[in-house]
Amino acid sequence: MIGVIYARYSSDSQREESIEGQLRECYAFAEREGISIFDTYIDRALSAKTDNRPQFQKMIKDSSKQKFNVIIVWKLDRFARNRFDSAHYKNVLKKNKVRVISATENISEGSEGILLESVLEGMAEYYSAELAEKVGRGMTENALKCKFNGGTVPIGYTINKDQFFEVDPVKAPYVVQAFEAYANGKTIKEIVDMLNVKGLTTSLGSKITINIVTDMLKNRRYIGEYKFRDIIQKDGIPRIVPQALFDKVQIERVKNKRATARHKAEDDYLLTTKLFCGKCGRYMTGESGTGLAERCIDTTNAMVPSTNTPVIKRPSKRIGSKISLSSTLAK
Repeated sequence: MIGVIYARYSSDSQREESIEGQLRECYAFAEREGISIFDTYIDRALSAKTDNRPQFQKMIKDSSKQKFNVIIVWKLDRFARNRFDSAHYKNVLKKNKVRVISATENISEGSEGILLESVLEGMAEYYSAELAEKVGRGMTENALKCKFNGGTVPIGYTINKDQFFEVDPVKAPYVVQAFEAYANGKTIKEIVDMLNVKGLTTSLGSKITINIVTDMLKNRRYIGEYKFRDIIQKDGIPRIVPQALFDKVQIERVKNKRATARHKAEDDYLLTTKLFCGKCGRYMTGESGTGLAERCIDTTNAMVPSTNTPVIKRPSKRIGSKISLSSTLAK
């Protein structure tokens, strides 16, 4: 009889040593039963609640080649912790004349074995569901205490031994500088360059990018707000950015988001952020095709051509005054 070994461990509480133990017992079982091992398939740090496991899928595919007729697992829950997946893939293997054998669970091939195998698979799925519930309850309790629940630590914070957020005295000032720079008109690209020149890195040691700064400027943790799923607690963690500065940055973000044309080539469109739609008052944005044109940005609908006379707003004029583009250009 020719067989293969399938070993797996999940990422919750097991390590590489778990694989070594599984392989050792599976090889010992194969030797006792006179099974020649053809190959091994190993999935590391992957849950059996899903069938999205590369080596598992490769093993199922290889079963059609008729090169082995048994799959040895340490326990049946290594194969699957989902009864649907277990039944589905065992049916596929059965068509390929391959069966799954547990090295540590004595399951007969008769009717009693079918019942026992079903019970074991049900217990494995129950254990997985119960573990998920316990982890969820634990994370909820952590959230109610404003403790760190995993993920990437925001720049400017550290996590202490009790899993609470603390201000990083070295990196926190750079966060404030980034907010101040944006509030004073600096672009995100300019802030990225500034922070990289200063040598700031993320908690993982990587360079600062546009996405990182974009997320930073809207992260409400910097004003002390703790959020986990639907749990929100104000002043749950130490504040780094003053509320007034944070609010000013949010206003600037909205203004700059509306000024879509700001990110286009300013040399080609000299009226960028100066030209407004005569109907709705929104920014006009430049478009190039067979020629240059200005179009109205409607943030609730798609980008649509403006059928109204564009206007220019001049800072030197009284607020609310508008000058027709055609009359301005004629002068």
